[in-house]
Parts: sequence; C-alpha cells; structure tokens
Amino acid sequence: MRAHGTSITRSYASSWSLEVGRGWVTRSLAVQVHGGDWRRSLLLERDEHGRWHAAASTSGDADYPAPGLVNPSDVEDALDCDLALCPVTNTMPIRRLSLRDRAVPATALIMAWVDVPTLQVVRSDQTYAADPAASPGKVQFASDGGDFRSELTIDDDGIVIDYPQLARRARLPR
Repeated sequence: MRAHGTSITRSYASSWSLEVGRGWVTRSLAVQVHGGDWRRSLLLERDEHGRWHAAASTSGDADYPAPGLVNPSDVEDALDCDLALCPVTNTMPIRRLSLRDRAVPATALIMAWVDVPTLQVVRSDQTYAADPAASPGKVQFASDGGDFRSELTIDDDGIVIDYPQLARRARLPR
C-alpha cells in the first residue's frame, strides 16, 4: 500500500506519505510539518532486518525538541509506525491481524509513534481486537496502557472511516 495525506490546524500544516510492504508491515513514512516561520521533516524507515532509521531536519525557530528517534531500542520490536492524528496508519495492524474478517482477542502491539508537530518517534503500546460477528466493521483500539480507548469503524478494505473525536472519512463528490 502507498498512501499520502495532508492536515491543517491553526498552528501548523503537515503532509505525509506512507509505504507498506508485504504482510502489511511499514516500510517508510515521510512527514513534513511547517508553521509560520519554521519547518520540520522526518523520514522514518524500517530496514530488512527490522531496525528503524530516521533522518530529520529542522529550520526556523520552533520551540520543540529535536525530531527523530528518541530511543531506538524502545521501538526495536515495532512492525509499524503510527502517525499522530492520522487514522490511515491504523490500517497495517488491522489488515495484518485480519480484524475485518475474524474474531481476534485483544492483541498487544508495539508501534513507532510519531508525534505531530515535534516529529519525535517514541514507543507506543497498543492493543487491537475485533469480533465481526457481533460488531461488523468495528475494531476496538487502546493505547497508553489502556488509558485511551476508541471503537474504530472500518470499511471492507480495513481502512478506518470513523475514528471518534479525531477523524471521519469525507465522501468526495463524483
């Protein structure tokens, strides 16, 4: 899968592109963020040995910590990244675990979570679960040790179409 998107807030704008390989495992994520007089970029890549590498740059005077991997060993077991405020990055674990097709108990995963707008990459412990017979098109998601929970609505391709209090897929006119 290849995907890209943009987001605009009152404080900054961002754009991203994502590349996913076989088995629905993340290959790379490129993110650019800019505010009034500052810019940041991050290229996060997972190599063939499963190690994450980050190249980051900044310009201007944003009062944020440096972008990039905060502690690379924390994300050694992560198969995917999770871009803050971007429901598309939930697709990889949803597809890999076949959550749209079969009942799956809460499954713990480690993500390389990318904070926006800092573009710092840190570990995020998350769980995904589904029971399509009881709740078709619904995935139970939790992070931060279960402190954050949400019920995601997915389409037939396993892509999030409704992430309560965050995003809802817009229908484009034909």
